[in-house]
Amino acid sequence: MLRIADTRTGHPVDIPAAPRRLLRSCVHLPPVCAGIGPAHLRVMLIGDVLARTAELNGLQVVTVLTTTPELTDDQSRALDRVMAVLGIHPPAVVVGHRPDAALGGPADVHVIAQGAATDDADGVRIDVGSAETAPLDERIPDLSPELPDAGVPEAADPLAVRLLLLGHPYAAPVTVTGGALADARRTLRQWRRQVADWAQEPSRPIPADLLRQSRAALVDDLGVDAVLELLAEVAQRPDVPAGAKFETFAHLDRVLGLDLARDVGHQSRA
Repeated sequence: MLRIADTRTGHPVDIPAAPRRLLRSCVHLPPVCAGIGPAHLRVMLIGDVLARTAELNGLQVVTVLTTTPELTDDQSRALDRVMAVLGIHPPAVVVGHRPDAALGGPADVHVIAQGAATDDADGVRIDVGSAETAPLDERIPDLSPELPDAGVPEAADPLAVRLLLLGHPYAAPVTVTGGALADARRTLRQWRRQVADWAQEPSRPIPADLLRQSRAALVDDLGVDAVLELLAEVAQRPDVPAGAKFETFAHLDRVLGLDLARDVGHQSRA
C-alpha cells in the first residue's frame, strides 16, 4: 500500500484501495512536438519509480502511457530508445485515448505534467513539476532522441540524467544544467566504485533502521530524493559494515534504477 498526496485535494490517499493488490497506473505524456525533452523524461521517470516502488512492496502493477495526439511511428521508436537508455520499464501499452480498457479498469493513479489538463475524474492525480534545460548552457547534452547515437551521449552517462531528475521532490521544478549533470556523473562513478568494493566483503543484512527509513520515504509520497540522501549518508557511515552497505545500495537500486552494481567484478574499469 502506498500513500500519495492527491494534487486535486492535497490530502494523502492510499493506493490501491484495500484489499486490492493490483495497481493501475496511467502516465500522461506531454505532447511530443519538437522531440522528447526533460519534461517528458521526468513524467515517465516518476511513473517508473511509482511502479518500481509498488512492486518492491508486493503489488502487481499495470502501467499505460497515454499521449495526445497519438505518436507517429518515428516518435514511438524514439520514445522506446529513450526509455531503454534511461532504464524506464516500458509500459504495458501506449494509447492515445482513455486508458481504462488497456488497464482493465479505471486508473488508480494518474501521473501528469504539472498544470496539464486531463478528463479523468477517477483516481489519484500526481502532478510532476516542470523540468527544463538551462538556456545557453553548452555543457548540456542534447536530450532529443531524434539523433539516436547522441540522444544522451555515452560520455554523459544516460543514468546521470535519471539521477539528476530523481534527486528533487517530484512536485518541485528542476533545471538541468551542465554542472548538475557533471555532479550526477561523479556521484554515479563514485557509488558504482564503492558498491564494487563492498561486494568483495562478506554479506551483511541491511540494518533495520535503514530499511524502515527508506521504506517510509518511498511509500509516503515517493520520497526518492530522501532515499538518495540516505544512500549518500550510508556510504560515509563507519558503523555500517561494507557488506551491509552493498546490500542496502543493491536493494534500493531496485527502485532507483541507477545500475549501481554495474562494476561488480570489474573493478579495473571503475
